[in-house]
Amino acid sequence: MKQIDIYDFDKTLIPYDSGSRFAFFCALRYPWCIPFAPVVGVFAALCVANILPWDVFKKICFYFMPFIPRERAIKRFWDKHEKDVYQWFKDRPREALVISASPDFLLEELQKRIGFEGLICTRHNYKTGAIIGKNCARQEKVSRFYEEIDQNEVEVIDVYSDSLKNDKPIFSLATNKCYHIIDGNKNEFNYKDKFSEEL
Repeated sequence: MKQIDIYDFDKTLIPYDSGSRFAFFCALRYPWCIPFAPVVGVFAALCVANILPWDVFKKICFYFMPFIPRERAIKRFWDKHEKDVYQWFKDRPREALVISASPDFLLEELQKRIGFEGLICTRHNYKTGAIIGKNCARQEKVSRFYEEIDQNEVEVIDVYSDSLKNDKPIFSLATNKCYHIIDGNKNEFNYKDKFSEEL
């Protein structure tokens, strides 16, 4: 049976949210995207206020994609930010499965560059930027894991994430250790000890 580790991506393997950073990157280089900013800002505010779910926000926040040179923008983004991936991930002891709410069009390029083995993330229409299906977050990460990975062939050893609250579902998959990532540092904990009051 193959042994793997599971990693969240944003604020876990890099120190920021990659989707937001990419949108800002595009706004600076392709200023005709800026008119989309007020609409995105309004939707973000409504989500922060719990008036709309984040899935709704994710459906519209990359609608600027048809108006930029997509492949060039994505490659230029990672030309600048590939170095931000933490070295401890590049030196990982086992095969890696990255499970992230970030868009597939963004992480697939990075996967090609640094060669991590597996990737499950939020699906988007490459041409329109619109989200396809559900945002790959919280319990949906585990649902996608079970959909795409043969449980008879894989054993999850360690799980890494910056968010104890949002990624409790994927932490539960670890058979060995869990790591809470804070400012790039790995803080080991035991799942049953950390979440004992909720079990």
